[in-house]
Amino acid sequence: MVTLVHQLPCGGARFGLQAIREADEMANATPIDAAGRHVVIIGGGDTGADCLGVAHRQGAANVIQLDQYPLPPEVRAGELHPWPTWPVILRNYPAHEEGGERVFGVAVQEFVDDGAGNVKAVRVADVVVERVDGVRRVSVTPGSERDLRADLVLLAIGFDGTEEQPLLAQFGITRTRRGVLAARPDWQTDAAGVFVAGDMHRGASLIVWAIAEGRAAAAAIHDYLGASGDLPAPIPADAQPLSV
Repeated sequence: MVTLVHQLPCGGARFGLQAIREADEMANATPIDAAGRHVVIIGGGDTGADCLGVAHRQGAANVIQLDQYPLPPEVRAGELHPWPTWPVILRNYPAHEEGGERVFGVAVQEFVDDGAGNVKAVRVADVVVERVDGVRRVSVTPGSERDLRADLVLLAIGFDGTEEQPLLAQFGITRTRRGVLAARPDWQTDAAGVFVAGDMHRGASLIVWAIAEGRAAAAAIHDYLGASGDLPAPIPADAQPLSV
């Protein structure tokens, strides 16, 4: 997400969480104000839905929420996602009842400048998202590009891999193809004495995984330091959710 922001060629794009936080803290005095503006939200999750609701309450002229993935079914497809696996279904939030448009199966290709350093549109294209050898690949459909008017763009794309930060280079740690850090069975990274857990190791996931991994990593650190007694380690470093 940070990389995308740094690549923006023009003003008018903001973090979705920043817009929500400022709206909560400053009421109508928020500097990120959607009043009278054409808003495009990049991201189809719950943060994007929160952005949509805030934009409507601020009086946006129009709101469009973009999602890279195709329109999912409204009910669980049992043959593809049987219980207890996570169901891929259309998730409607209360904010969606307030209006706005949702566009599925698209990705932003570039931000269109108005000539004065401000965004005036986002150029989108139809895409197909698939996983090849565990790596997500996004293929653009040729000839599907079109522009959506936008005075304000909110980025709500969530976790897009860990940041390429100097600390990793100093420890000699490299990220995997998914943008996360690998862990050995004892929760250490490639650098001795450096442990990893949670989103940094697993990627975007449920809070229960972060809690379990944090406790397991703490137990591994406890052993590494030679402390007495045992701490609970709920899961191993290679634990995965149920799948079919």
